[in-house]
Amino acid sequence: QGILREGLEDVKQFFKANGSCRLPLSPSLLVKGIVPRDCSYFNSNAVPLKLSFQNVDPLGENIRVIFKCGDDLRQDMLTLQMIRIMNKIWVQEGLDMRMVIFRCFSTGRGRGMVEMIPNAETLRKIQVEHGVTGSFKDRPLADWLQKHNPEEDEYEKAVENFIYSCAGCCVATYVLGICDRHNDNIMLKTTGHMFHIDFGRFLGHAQMFGNIKRDRAPFVFTSDMAYVINGGDKPSSRFHDFVDLCCQAYNLIRKHTHLFLNLLGLMLSCGIPELSDLEDLKYVYDALRPQDSDADATTYFTRLIESSLGSVATKLNFFIHNLAQMKFTGSDARPTLSFAPRTHTIKTSGRIRDVFLCRHERVFNPSKGYTYVVKVQRESPGDVTFVQRTFEEFQELHNKLRLLFPSSLLPSFPSRFVIGRSRGEAVAERRKEELNGYIWHLIHAAPEVAECDLIYTFFHPLPRDEKAAGTNPTPKPADATWARPLGKVGGEVKLSISYKNNKLFIMVMHIRGLPPLQDGNDPDPYVKTYLLPDPQKTTKRKTKVARKTCNPTYNEMLVYDGIPRGDLQQRELRLSVLSEEGFWENILLGEVGIRLRDLDLAQEKMGWFALGSRGHGTL
Repeated sequence: QGILREGLEDVKQFFKANGSCRLPLSPSLLVKGIVPRDCSYFNSNAVPLKLSFQNVDPLGENIRVIFKCGDDLRQDMLTLQMIRIMNKIWVQEGLDMRMVIFRCFSTGRGRGMVEMIPNAETLRKIQVEHGVTGSFKDRPLADWLQKHNPEEDEYEKAVENFIYSCAGCCVATYVLGICDRHNDNIMLKTTGHMFHIDFGRFLGHAQMFGNIKRDRAPFVFTSDMAYVINGGDKPSSRFHDFVDLCCQAYNLIRKHTHLFLNLLGLMLSCGIPELSDLEDLKYVYDALRPQDSDADATTYFTRLIESSLGSVATKLNFFIHNLAQMKFTGSDARPTLSFAPRTHTIKTSGRIRDVFLCRHERVFNPSKGYTYVVKVQRESPGDVTFVQRTFEEFQELHNKLRLLFPSSLLPSFPSRFVIGRSRGEAVAERRKEELNGYIWHLIHAAPEVAECDLIYTFFHPLPRDEKAAGTNPTPKPADATWARPLGKVGGEVKLSISYKNNKLFIMVMHIRGLPPLQDGNDPDPYVKTYLLPDPQKTTKRKTKVARKTCNPTYNEMLVYDGIPRGDLQQRELRLSVLSEEGFWENILLGEVGIRLRDLDLAQEKMGWFALGSRGHGTL
């Protein structure tokens, strides 16, 4: 900090002598001074500086940049250039992936400037709002977006931005082999746009722990990202859209394999250590798989998504990074509540006279459970508000208070663990009584506790409280806009059917809206097909089994070889969806019969087919 202050004095003297200058990032950025109170540094290896410059334009905001010394920013410039070209290809093909691409400029050997994106936070900071183990939890990203987008339409737009930008990041980071991915170099804007920073390692040059690669997954795609996309912890139809976006974006880049190889090849002699020989180019060639068909590449990238989502190593890497960063956290950093966008105090909100937990209510969004309605009465006559808080939010308040005060000053908190179903009506009623006692003792505790900012922030109305005032939450299924009822069996399957060189290709893509099993559990669905008539049962084909989901993704190709075109007119494709039941007989969830003569197979046919009981499908 002392070294930074000395350096800033030199910069001040420069501006006194010269008046103003243009920033290297862009000639259009004209600045006239430095703002020392807004300047600080980051805790990564190179200790980059966070600088704030005064804008010459009196109506313009301060211009914030990062200055790095010790990293070869030419590699970052090249990586961002490649991502910018990918984005142009996608946009030209009518696919806007909502990518955030920032400026970066190398100003000398091992030094340069990077643009700072406003209203963005690292995944680490978002996750540690839920504790140091936040990287293992599913809700932090969704809760953070909900906090900054309280209105339903705002949140839906943010989720849409997240789906597109996350898909773009997955494809770009995989193709370019961007490594050293941890939760401090992945950022999220309040508008839902996700983007990566710090490209110090690329083309598969991963950091090693002994003989073990630090980056074990193909790319970073974790369960908390899937939680935002699905709108909960169960796969939904929006995950199908995410997979389709990834595969479409990947196939569009694959068509331009030679462009990327040529551009990177031009840079082989420029002295970037990680781009120095043909092996580095071969990494990109292998990642793009130009020899594969689009269908094979779609199947391949779908497996990569599944592999990344199932990787525990990524979350462990995030957790270790959280621990490593804890020693840098300043002792003056005050704990805040993850669900409250800003801090409130006794001065700004008015003194609280009494609180009373009135009732509990069943909620279905963002996940099923109970919320508790608290009546807050302040000293001003008639100043009464109602706030809704979940048990988990009460628990977060207590955990944050324990960081500030000794346990002797705090009331005991109700136990989280219960026997039986933890979301049952009886449990919610019991917790209501216990929480009522807890908040009463909290408000009547010692003044340093009762009047602290955490408590006044907790009981200050959020936008969701104002919206819910006077209304009862109504059940809203998570997939209301993505599926429709289709009779008593229900569900739809998305297929791509094509015929070429006496081969019939059936790409089983997704299924949506399958019914749960009779015991209420989600099925373990798989797809089985026959090409009828088939008395010997020789045309049976099967997909892999998806686990515990009503909305599975497969992207698997089933091929029938040696079928003359004339023979197709007499054939019917019989497709069944079954749930694997181990030792018991598998359960039929739905089926569809598709007369191939009804399809013009001169070109690929893609669409959703309704699953029924022995009916014929319509495209």
